[in-house]
Amino acid sequence: MKLKIDPERCQGHGRCYDLAPALFGEDDEGYGRVLGDGVVPEDEARTARLAVANCPERAIEIL
Repeated sequence: MKLKIDPERCQGHGRCYDLAPALFGEDDEGYGRVLGDGVVPEDEARTARLAVANCPERAIEIL
């Protein structure tokens, strides 16, 4: 499983990095960004899906 954020859709609500701080961070303007290479460790898969489901703009994809 790998995560990707569409920067055109992200509005900077911060739900991704609030719900899954091991997977997401924020850039200098407060928009979400995927940490590292985006590969989700097995023990973080549920958290990744929770972040995807809670993004109001549906800016996060699971690849």
